[in-house]
Amino acid sequence: MPFSFSFSSESLGAALPVWSVIPFLGLLVSMAVMPLAAPKFWHDHFGKVSALWGFLAFAPLVVLYGGQALGSFLDMIINEYLPFIILLGALYAISGGILITGNQRGTPGSNTVMLLIGTLLASFMGTTGAAMLLIRPLIRANAHRQNRTLVVIFFIFLVANIGGALTPFGDPPLFLGFLSGVPFFWTFRLLPHMFLAAGALLLVYYLLDRRIFKSEECAEGKGPLRAGQAGQKPFRVRGAQNFVFLLVAIGALIAAGQMSLGRVSFLGAQRDVSEILRDIVVFLMALCSMLFTAREIRDENGFTWFPLKEVAVIFAGLFVSMTPLLDILQAGAAGHFGFLMRVVNRPSHYFWAAGTLSSFLDNAPAYLAFFKAALGSFYAGMGGRRAAALLIMQHPAYLEAVSAGSVFFGAFTYIGNAPNFMVRSIAEESGVEMPGFLGYMLKFSLLILLPLFILETLIFFSY
Repeated sequence: MPFSFSFSSESLGAALPVWSVIPFLGLLVSMAVMPLAAPKFWHDHFGKVSALWGFLAFAPLVVLYGGQALGSFLDMIINEYLPFIILLGALYAISGGILITGNQRGTPGSNTVMLLIGTLLASFMGTTGAAMLLIRPLIRANAHRQNRTLVVIFFIFLVANIGGALTPFGDPPLFLGFLSGVPFFWTFRLLPHMFLAAGALLLVYYLLDRRIFKSEECAEGKGPLRAGQAGQKPFRVRGAQNFVFLLVAIGALIAAGQMSLGRVSFLGAQRDVSEILRDIVVFLMALCSMLFTAREIRDENGFTWFPLKEVAVIFAGLFVSMTPLLDILQAGAAGHFGFLMRVVNRPSHYFWAAGTLSSFLDNAPAYLAFFKAALGSFYAGMGGRRAAALLIMQHPAYLEAVSAGSVFFGAFTYIGNAPNFMVRSIAEESGVEMPGFLGYMLKFSLLILLPLFILETLIFFSY
């Protein structure tokens, strides 16, 4: 019997056993434990660990389910991982060619302003673009500070996640919604949710950092270092041509969602021609950035490829190992996690379910899983775009809950959204002491974000 591919993930998901999610859980545990228990081993061999768990997810299912399982894995790599890493790499390369200089000193007030600016930019140039643009200037501005961890953590909360809630190209989950029929400006309905979350986090950051700042001493031991002591240097932006490359890349994202140019098959996986053209344009913009940006600008920026390499390797393992879990979820009630779909039936449930999944999966597939669950719950058997239009008109709170949960909870772990991992890697390269996977959750996410998300639920989704 010839070996053939099949891309029916729903029928596969209904057949997949619960144990098929073990490799994904194993990779999560490895990411949480190894950097603490064996830091040198993890630093030297994280790629091998990621590849091992990916192989353990892939091999048994291909043996048991043949072409159907192979098709599901190929579909994930071709339609999800490759576009994801192309866009992420392009935004990293382009923003790494923009050098913002000046002698701004990191004080509680100036840091809060930078966090606010980054939060506002994130919805219009993407969380990845805004994060990669501003993280290095923020670290340089705080080079004199003894405690730089706090500002990077809140940068991840705000710029790399919550700030992307207002437009489809702000954060990948909302872009998937746009491609699935959600109107471009509909996401502005999340403005009150974002205003509450961002406002509360900025206030908490300012109060915490003001307390820390007062106790810090400058390197000379003369007490807290005040802005302006070192003399004024003008604010300057070098590599400004990269803003053009960034705008073209963003335009390609928008245009791809508006065009219908047919589909082509690649290794059995179907891809829209418009999406292929989008990826080509985005890649070319990254190439232009590398060719037309002076090397010294990247050198002054402390630009290296290691953060992107780390994300690319670890997320390759994550995308492969989480494929069985997503297939099971997309099978709905027919899958082994069907009980989740049966108990998730209120906006508050969707906010927490989509959010919790976004914390440990990439938030884009988590959004898609619960967006589809909401459509199936109210309009089973109806076409996707028509069902989306009816959901927006008749039950908008459910889509608001899925959207806010996917974007906001992406800040809960380092792997909830790709910029989180990249920001952490850049910060560590710059000498900032960052907590490990569990430390990030226990010291910051659970203490700061969890109460905020409970408040969001009580105000916006408690019905």
